[in-house]
Amino acid sequence: MDFRQKAQQWIDGNFDPETKRAVKELAEKDPVALEDAFYRNLEFGTGGLRGIMGVGTNRMNRYTVGMATQGLANYIKANVEGPGSVCISYDSRNNSRDFARISAEVLSNNGIKVYLFEDLRPTPELSYSIRLKGATAGIMVTASHNPKEYNGYKVFWSDGGQITAPVDKDIIAEVSKISDPSEVLFESRGVKAPIEMMGAAEDEAYLKDILSLALSPEACARHRDIKFVYTPLHGCGVKLVPECLRRLGFENVYHIPEQDVPDGNFPTVASPNPEEPAAMKMAIEKADEVGADIVIATDPDADRMGIAVRDDKGQMVRLNGNQTASMLTYYILSRRKELGTLGEGKYCVKTIVTSELIADICRSFGVKCYNVLTGFKYIAEVVKRHEADGEFICGGEESFGFNVGQFVRDKCAQVASAMVAECAAWAADQGLSLWQLLQRIYKEYGYTLESMVYIVRKGKSGAEEIKGIMADYRRNPPAEIAGSKVVKVIDYQKPDQTGLPASNVLQFFSEEGDVVTVRPSGTEPKIKFYFGAKGDSADAKVEMLKKQFV
Repeated sequence: MDFRQKAQQWIDGNFDPETKRAVKELAEKDPVALEDAFYRNLEFGTGGLRGIMGVGTNRMNRYTVGMATQGLANYIKANVEGPGSVCISYDSRNNSRDFARISAEVLSNNGIKVYLFEDLRPTPELSYSIRLKGATAGIMVTASHNPKEYNGYKVFWSDGGQITAPVDKDIIAEVSKISDPSEVLFESRGVKAPIEMMGAAEDEAYLKDILSLALSPEACARHRDIKFVYTPLHGCGVKLVPECLRRLGFENVYHIPEQDVPDGNFPTVASPNPEEPAAMKMAIEKADEVGADIVIATDPDADRMGIAVRDDKGQMVRLNGNQTASMLTYYILSRRKELGTLGEGKYCVKTIVTSELIADICRSFGVKCYNVLTGFKYIAEVVKRHEADGEFICGGEESFGFNVGQFVRDKCAQVASAMVAECAAWAADQGLSLWQLLQRIYKEYGYTLESMVYIVRKGKSGAEEIKGIMADYRRNPPAEIAGSKVVKVIDYQKPDQTGLPASNVLQFFSEEGDVVTVRPSGTEPKIKFYFGAKGDSADAKVEMLKKQFV
């Protein structure tokens, strides 16, 4: 169906007057935007929905959210014994509260019990609450670290992890059957399940469990005067990250008051993403003002965490996700070895685009390291698979995601922040700063450098261009990367060769052990290039790779 016809259906159909006015205005004033809003249906993928907010079939709005929720409800009713139940949380983004409430009402009207957080809460607490309540599934309304125009809708299953095969495909099939908002139970038709609110009691259970993972409480007490600056970047981390640090005994946690305010417009940053250098600008300025040792920043739904530390010259330096995950893995394994809690069945997990330094560290401690596709849901899938025969120690990904232990089945900025703080105290016991600890790791395992660059290509034409780029690399893979011969190419669309689910990812490996990974984003109009280089010339090689591929 032509996008103009679809738009006309919204103008003529059973939609609210404000929506109809907005569609008419687009049709009259901005036909290009109208096409982008209606040229396709917003795809409910393996992680749920994510898109720009606004009217249209290709936008996040009450109708696309309602249709997704009705599809989820239909799947639960057809496949789960009894009425089922769903936990729901949301972050500080514009419309998140409304989308959460709409989801709750649709599920309730379908006879499915809902546990709804009374106010914004982090994604990892949503994961935790599913297991706490014994719920069938969970919904987190968030677009994570995307720009302010976006929102999203993540679906979790009963293990607390995001949906994976085969459940994801089956839910997608049910959602795709909902072709019109009239099929959605926005209003009760006689059967209505309760909506139970969650809040302080669930917070306390969550904090108690994740803080039970602490490995160095005595070191924290000895170094309680370490100074931190923390920013939630206008998100929901402000509710619990500072409390984690306080309960660990740290007395000097400084805030940026303007960024403590939850605000979906993210007024003090261009992007609420701790991966972006500019996002930490105010926090680093605050650290210099108060003489802080460490800066911690979390994204709007408080699952990602980034840090900055002081180097040997006293300058604040941002660490990338690979450096932070490698350092925390080294700390946790070192500390557990000291405590005598390493042994058979213990394992770590990383993603295919995350530093091989983590795998090297695990090998040196005799700990297995699993390698999985990009996305923390695949780390959670390994944890679920080995619940009966192993113990998950920790896992990380380059995009600032890290987790420890089995309470949460997603990346967790609260856990990661606590681990950074106690790692700093443990290092201080040895007369080291976090920067010096990282240099010690490089000296022991060899210097590595990773970097990620992306190209944005928006709209229908952009999606086609990204598709063409991947096709070109498959037809004509590079013969060399950074001047070194390519000796191996992995195409993750071939699961028979990788042993992993099919994924649109390519990797090129050189004779010198450098690697380039090319991957379209699953949630944004981007194609990403991940570069990894080894040895003393790693910095120069990464710059060569950027010029070669971008």
